[in-house]
Amino acid sequence: MKQRFLFFICILLCKPSLAVPESFADLVEKLSPSVVSIASTTIVENNSQNQIPQFPEGSPFDEFFKDYFDRDQQRSQRPMTGLGSGFIISDEGIVVTNNHVIEGADEITVILYDQTEFTAELLGRDPKADIAVLKINPGNNKLTSVNWGNSDEMRVGDWTIAIGNPLGLGGTVTAGILSAISRDLGSGPYVKFLQTDASINRGNSGGPLFNLDGKVIGINTAIVSQTGGSIGLGFAIPSNSAKKIVNQLKEFGKTKRGWLGVMIQPVTKDFAESLGLSSQKGAFVSNVNPNGPSKRAGVESGDVILKFNDEEINKMSDLPRIVAEADVGSTASLEIWRKNKKINIEVVLGELPGEVVTERNNNVNPADEYKKIMSLGITIVNNGSGVEVVSIEKEDSNLQKGDIITEVNLEKVTDVDLFDKIVSKLEKSGRSSVLLKILRDEDQIWITKRFN
Repeated sequence: MKQRFLFFICILLCKPSLAVPESFADLVEKLSPSVVSIASTTIVENNSQNQIPQFPEGSPFDEFFKDYFDRDQQRSQRPMTGLGSGFIISDEGIVVTNNHVIEGADEITVILYDQTEFTAELLGRDPKADIAVLKINPGNNKLTSVNWGNSDEMRVGDWTIAIGNPLGLGGTVTAGILSAISRDLGSGPYVKFLQTDASINRGNSGGPLFNLDGKVIGINTAIVSQTGGSIGLGFAIPSNSAKKIVNQLKEFGKTKRGWLGVMIQPVTKDFAESLGLSSQKGAFVSNVNPNGPSKRAGVESGDVILKFNDEEINKMSDLPRIVAEADVGSTASLEIWRKNKKINIEVVLGELPGEVVTERNNNVNPADEYKKIMSLGITIVNNGSGVEVVSIEKEDSNLQKGDIITEVNLEKVTDVDLFDKIVSKLEKSGRSSVLLKILRDEDQIWITKRFN
């Protein structure tokens, strides 16, 4: 009995304890001088413009009020200051923050931990990734900088520490765990966020999220809240995405992103069935830019991109981010699904330009014959670019009146008779739906339409 009791005590004493830090104090003391507050000042016009009263010509009040209102108009401009956070990444005075912290600012002031202030120069900013890089001249002041960590090594449940300037209260430290990785907030295709429950509030934007090694694994950027205050849903740009952008902003003043030159859509269940795919993974190519890298490499509208440089595309939104992070001018290998088989294509990536607007032919000849396609419940008419939908029996969220159908299941459509022929053949084959490439407004998109 005594031996069993001693064995039980041994189990309790030897049970491994959770690795919970007793204190973050030593680490915070080391890191705090590298975190800065950022004040961005913008000169705005007052909305209220006082109107000068009208007096008879020669009235003594005329000059008096003219002088008064001239002085009032000079007072109509006022400075508006926004507050945010940032962190120093080099002893030469390079500071990283969010683009939305400094966007539109006429003057940017960086305030160090000891309240020393510097006027900052904007080296470059990237609105799509919400990152900006500043430069201050430290003079004889010695700066404390921090290093980037590897955000890909972080795991859900790891400790994180946020330091910043929430609500103007500089030097505020909060801690929590990493709640999730690769969060899509819908704020752009180029960043998948880290989620943390470390308390983050307004003013924390642009500040660092640290791991327990004291390295920056994220840039605190956004919160989800119904009240405007922290409810434990904070989001940070991962360091592995941020550091490449920061280096490009330092060197070029802008971000150079890889570019395939394709428009893409999700692979829906109906798309997968129509194309003979066993899953909904991949990115469906709805259109290929005629002057883009993919066109030169042989990528076609209707292809499904399954892998990019051996990295699997689980969902459509993965592709823009992966391509954007690739080097401009590098050769990328694409695994593509085309006509029921996999093929590989190599593409030399271009540099992402501005948006390309696709032209559309809106000219419909009213003398052309209208044709009703009973199996789909639509009426169509010839159009210079394909066939135009003029009526729909059952209003469908996918297909709309005015849509111009240019392809059916990857076969080009030139007139109503050819469209009817292709659709009839597909219906007889036992398909439950057809895949349509359409022109809508200024966009080329793909949709599915089920047989009646």
